[in-house]
Amino acid sequence: MRRNRSSLASDLGFLGFLVLMFICVVFIAGSGSGYMQNIIILNIAFLLALVTYFTTVTAGLTLNLAFIFIYGLFTVYQTVSRGETIGVSTYFWLVMVPLITVMLWVFTSSSRGLQAENERLKKAAANLATVDENTDLRNSIAFQKDASLFTGISTRYGIPLTLLVVKVKYWSEIRRLIPEEQLSEAIYDVSQLSQSSIRTNDALYLLDKDDATWGLLLFTDHDGARIVIERIKLKLQQLNENEFSGKYKVNLGLKIGAVQYDAAAIENPLDFIVQAKKQLEYDV
Repeated sequence: MRRNRSSLASDLGFLGFLVLMFICVVFIAGSGSGYMQNIIILNIAFLLALVTYFTTVTAGLTLNLAFIFIYGLFTVYQTVSRGETIGVSTYFWLVMVPLITVMLWVFTSSSRGLQAENERLKKAAANLATVDENTDLRNSIAFQKDASLFTGISTRYGIPLTLLVVKVKYWSEIRRLIPEEQLSEAIYDVSQLSQSSIRTNDALYLLDKDDATWGLLLFTDHDGARIVIERIKLKLQQLNENEFSGKYKVNLGLKIGAVQYDAAAIENPLDFIVQAKKQLEYDV
């Protein structure tokens, strides 16, 4: 409802601005005398409206008050010194110039409100999204939800559960060596490599896209996880020698840390990740 009101106010503000511009053009075209003066005032009205658009309505209205004061002094001077009467154009511009400013402010404020709401919705959608759009992998949000389920199954049925944290070596340096589109391809390739190395009942997550970090939840013990680690590294070595050699400027290397779930030592999913990341220090 709020978004609809803002959209309606924006449309009305823009339409009102166009109508006022049309009225000004018709008025200038129909005025026989003072054509150049009317053109100058119309330009001033545009300038004040632009100032309001790029600043605030307070600044725009303040400048409008200054315009009314100066234009009023100019009109009084012409009346006293030249004996001219106050014409229709004077009243017209004293009303029209502030109206143009206010109408553009209505359009601007409503549009900015819509932009701000759009940004909030994008951030909310990003926070709620559980799948990475490029790799179709579940992210850290999905991991936190799934880890509670996996650890519950592990505890209830006595099935060993191990988390592998996989990270590309020297990723910060690699980011400076290959273009952005190849970075996305590298993340996708490593994701596919990891996915092909686990069983269908295991789960793969992209924990940190910026730092190229994955998490693998495996229903196995530490020895079984070691087999998976060796399998992943062997496949990567083969790809570096063949497919990746002509695709990337550098060889991709992986650091992998593994931690078996222990309900007494691991309090929550985040602690699970932290302890697995500590094991990365021992994989050089």
